[in-house]
Amino acid sequence: MSLLLIISGVVLLAIGGWNLLYRSKQVTQFISPLASNQRGLGSLSKYSFPNLQKKQYQNSQIKIGRILKNGQLFTSYMFYYQSQRKTISGLLNIPKITQPTDGFPVIIMIRGYVDDKIYYTGVGTQKVGEYFASHGFITLAPDFLAYGESDDTYVDILEDRFIRPVNILDLLASVKTLNTTSPSTSLRADSNRIGIWGHSNGGQIAISVLEINKKSYPTVLWAPVTKGFPESVTTYMSQLDDLGVKVKNRIDDFVKEYDPNEFSITPYFDDIKAPIQVHQGTGDEYIETKWTDEFVQKLKSLGKSVEYYKYKADDHNLSVNWDVIVSRDLNFFKSYY
Repeated sequence: MSLLLIISGVVLLAIGGWNLLYRSKQVTQFISPLASNQRGLGSLSKYSFPNLQKKQYQNSQIKIGRILKNGQLFTSYMFYYQSQRKTISGLLNIPKITQPTDGFPVIIMIRGYVDDKIYYTGVGTQKVGEYFASHGFITLAPDFLAYGESDDTYVDILEDRFIRPVNILDLLASVKTLNTTSPSTSLRADSNRIGIWGHSNGGQIAISVLEINKKSYPTVLWAPVTKGFPESVTTYMSQLDDLGVKVKNRIDDFVKEYDPNEFSITPYFDDIKAPIQVHQGTGDEYIETKWTDEFVQKLKSLGKSVEYYKYKADDHNLSVNWDVIVSRDLNFFKSYY
């Protein structure tokens, strides 16, 4: 896929799943969140950060499917797992190099927004994932609901957004099951050595996960969306066909019932315990450098461990300095594992 297609795919990056305002796999027009078949606003309280911090996450069996690519240093597979009674598919990379005694460390990879019209399993993570796998890391990149071979997502656009950190937390809880379903009985995934990599809106999901579980997974963020909710959505509403009117109406309904701060990353920065590496291009057309600057400064003021790299004139996909950045990512993960 050309860089132009990938860039076009992230044009609504922070809206991440909000295209489902108009469609999911089976929904082709906007369905009012107040319609009689909706669960009702009260059902969303389970997605508040205080409630998610108390939740126990599912340990489901990861199932390995067909081979997608047989590389010299790695093999790529489809994989499937259960999250909140729904099946999610994704891309799994397994190294072919010599296995450490305790097994390969694992990186969970979280993509940003991609238009479902151009989506295929691995978009947004495939190249970086193959690099990590070639250097001894198992990588798992979920498609998310309504993408790839996953089940359909929720009709409510807010639930579609709020469920994604939960999907990642369920995947983290399930990593240890790789050892019982691997295509090779000798393969070992070390569930005590897990890192997280997130790009764009995937960066915001990663931040949410770190705040919810308060664990010290080393985490790399590429051009992350760091605005809180609902600003992380309303900032980009002008990109929608109706200039975001339907999204705004849904958020207006939501804030009548809830405190949006309880669904936002910004009040919970102090709950982050993980070391973080951040990369930002100053030519990014979707994320302003000052937003990332402010995020890093806030974390440092809270005493968090943050490495921050800026790249002059580089774009949202950090394509100009890609080789330098993935090398820094690899060294960062290896310094902890």
